[in-house]
Amino acid sequence: MRGADATSPFQPEPAPSGSIFVSPAGDDEGAGTEATPLRSIQLACDRAAASAARTVVLRGGTHFLSSTITLNASHSNLRVMAHPGEVPVVSGGVELKVAWRPHDVGRRNAANETTNIWVADVSGVDDIPGLQIDGVRATRARYPNLPGGIEVSPGYGGMVSEKDADWTPPDFNKFGPVQFYTDNASSHDRPNGGWFEHYMIGVGGLCSVYDPPVSYWCSRHPSGGGAFAFRTPSGVTPKSGALPHAPYKDPSGALFFVWRPARWANWMFEVGAYNASSGNFTFGKGGNQGARGENRGGDFFVENIYEELDAPGEFFFDTKAKRLYLFYNGTGPPPAAASVVAPSLRTLVNISASRWAPARGISHSGVTFRAARYTYMDPHGVPSAGDWALDRVGAVFLQGTEGVRFDACSFERVDGNAVMVSGYNRHAAITNSDFAFVGGNAVAAWGYTNETASDPGRPGERIENYPHAGVDGTDGNHPRYTTVSGCSAREVGLYEKQSSFFVQAKTAQSTVSGNVFFNGPRAGINANDGFGGGDEISHNLVFSTCRESGDHGPFNSWDRQPFLTTVRDGSASMTMAWREIHHNFFIDNYSPQEDVDNDDGSAYYKTHHNFLVYGGQGMKNDFGGHDNHHYSNVYAYVGRGLGVCSQRPGHEDRFYDNKLVLTGNDVGGFACDGAAKTVVHDNEYFTASGSIAECKMSLPDWQKRGEDKGSTVAKLPADKEIIGWARKLLGF
Repeated sequence: MRGADATSPFQPEPAPSGSIFVSPAGDDEGAGTEATPLRSIQLACDRAAASAARTVVLRGGTHFLSSTITLNASHSNLRVMAHPGEVPVVSGGVELKVAWRPHDVGRRNAANETTNIWVADVSGVDDIPGLQIDGVRATRARYPNLPGGIEVSPGYGGMVSEKDADWTPPDFNKFGPVQFYTDNASSHDRPNGGWFEHYMIGVGGLCSVYDPPVSYWCSRHPSGGGAFAFRTPSGVTPKSGALPHAPYKDPSGALFFVWRPARWANWMFEVGAYNASSGNFTFGKGGNQGARGENRGGDFFVENIYEELDAPGEFFFDTKAKRLYLFYNGTGPPPAAASVVAPSLRTLVNISASRWAPARGISHSGVTFRAARYTYMDPHGVPSAGDWALDRVGAVFLQGTEGVRFDACSFERVDGNAVMVSGYNRHAAITNSDFAFVGGNAVAAWGYTNETASDPGRPGERIENYPHAGVDGTDGNHPRYTTVSGCSAREVGLYEKQSSFFVQAKTAQSTVSGNVFFNGPRAGINANDGFGGGDEISHNLVFSTCRESGDHGPFNSWDRQPFLTTVRDGSASMTMAWREIHHNFFIDNYSPQEDVDNDDGSAYYKTHHNFLVYGGQGMKNDFGGHDNHHYSNVYAYVGRGLGVCSQRPGHEDRFYDNKLVLTGNDVGGFACDGAAKTVVHDNEYFTASGSIAECKMSLPDWQKRGEDKGSTVAKLPADKEIIGWARKLLGF
C-alpha cells in the first residue's frame, strides 16, 4: 500500500526552513520548532498560515483532537505533512482512563459463552458511541451476535429475519401534506419516451425526515424500478422468540438497524416507545438513511441494550450510571496498558470557505486519520433521484475549495464517511491513500441546487428562486474535476450499508483511476444521477462488492432526474457529457447482476476495454435508459450478453467488438426490430455447445437477415486463453 501505515512509514520531502512542528507531547507555549514543538495542530496551522514556509510538520504518535481542525481561505497553500520516517495519527477519539473490575466472569450464558464481562467507572463521560481497544473496534451489544465482530462482514447473516416480525404501518399523516413541484419549462424538457423527462420533487410530507425535507421520491409520480412514494414503517413487534432476551428493562437507548426489503439500504431507528407486554417497539427518530421507502422492514438487528451483552468483543455504556461494560475477548481482564478510545468528533479536518473566495492549495500528506464517531443518526438528505440518502459530513470535509489534496494518507476506523467533497470544489484530489474499516463511504462528492428555502449545509447563505432553480446546476455550486487515484479501499459501509468506495451526486467530471476497491456491502462505485457527466472511471480493480445486499455490482448508476449544466459543451443543456468506463478489472463475485449496472434512465455511457468477470449479463439498460455503448470488452462467465430496454431512433444502445464467454446460450434481450434497433455486430461469442441464439433464432439464421454482422460463435476457451485476453486488454 502507498498510504501511511505502521509497517511502511511514508517518506515525504524534508520540511522547509521555518516549518511549524507539532508533537503529541508538545507544548503550546513552545516556539513550534523541531526542538520545542507545539501540541495543537490548529494553533500550528494558524501560525503557519502567517509564515513564509506555510508548512506544518506532524511528529509520530497519536494527536488526540479536542475540536475539529478548521481551515479556511486564510490557510490557502498550507501544507500539513508527516515528519520524515514517522506516522502521525490524527484521532477524533477520547482516550478513556479505565480501571477494570470483574462484573460477570466465568459463567456459562444462554449464548453458550463463558462470560468474561468487566466494568469500569467513567464518570464525566456523557457518550461512548463506539469503542476502540488498542485501535480495533469493539461491537456494541446487539442481537443477533456477530461471531467475527463488527469489522467482519456477516454477509446475509447476523440478522433477525423480516418474517419474524410484524411491522407497524407507516403514519402517512405524521408530518402533514407534501408540496409537489414539477419543472414544466419547455426549455428544460428532456425527451425520452415518457421516462424521466422533467425535474420533479416533493417537499415536506413524509420526506420531512430529511434535512432539507425534499426528495424525488416524494414527487407526484415517481417512476422507475419498484417506484412508489417514500414511507417507512412506524414500528415493529418481533414475534415470540425472535428477540430471546426480551422483554428489556430499559431499551431507551436502543437502535434498530433495519434493511429495506430487497436490501437496497438499511434504516436506523431510535426507540420512541416500548410496550414490554406486547413486545411492540414504536420507532422514534430515524428512517432517513435511504431514499427508497417501504411499508414494512426487512431483516434487522437491535443494538445498545444491556441484556444483549453476551458475546466476546461486545461493549455497553450505561449512560445513567456512567459505567462501561466490556465482554473482553480473551482470558482474564483486559490488559491494563491497552488503549481504550471512544470516537467523539464527527469531523477531524474541515476545510471550508466560499465559492467566491475559496480555500486554495491546501495539502495533507502522510497523515493517518482515525476514530471519527458515527454519523448515521445525523441529518441526511436525498441528493438526487437515485436510491441514496447521504449525511453531508465526513472525517475530512471539503466545501468552497480549489486544488486541495490529500496524498499518501490513511483513513482507518472512522465511523462515518471518510471524505466528503461538498458543494463548490474544484480539482480536489485524494491520491495514493488507503481506506480501511470505514463506517460509511470512503469518498463522497455531493453538490447543491436550490430546492428549498434553507439547507443545513449552507448556513447563512441566501437561497434564491427555489424550488424552480432545483433543476439548475449552472451556478457551479458542485464538485468538478475531483480525482480519486492510486488509492486502496476495503471494508467500507460497516454501519451504513448504502455505502460505496466512491459515490457522487450533483457532481461532474470526476476521475476515478488506478484504485483497488474491495469488500463493500453495496456497489463499489456509484453515480446517483446524470448531472453534467464528463466523468472517467479507468484502470481500477474492483471486486467483492454487494456482499450483504442484492442488485448492482462493482459499478451502478441512475439518471431519473434531469439537470441543466454547461458541462457538455459550455452551453446550458439538459444533456450530460459522455461518461467513460474503460480499462477496468471488475469482478461481480457476490451479487452477480452486472459488473456495470446502468439502472433507471442511465444514458451516455461508453464502456470499453474492460475485463468484466461474472454477472447475469454483460450490458444493461432499463426504464428509459439509452445511448449506452459497450465495445472492446472481455466478459468472462456472464449469463448472457445484454439486456436492454427500447430506445428512440438516434439514441440506440450499441454492443460491438466484444469477447463474451457465456454460461448461457443466448445473446440476450434487446430491440431486434423497429425504428430503433439495438446496434449489435462484430462480437465473439463462446458457449459450452458452440452455438447461440439471438432474437429467437440461431446466430446463422439471424445473420442471414443482415443482422449482427461479423459476429462469431465457438466453444468455450480455456481459462488460460481468457486470462491472456485480459492481460493484453489491460496491459499487464
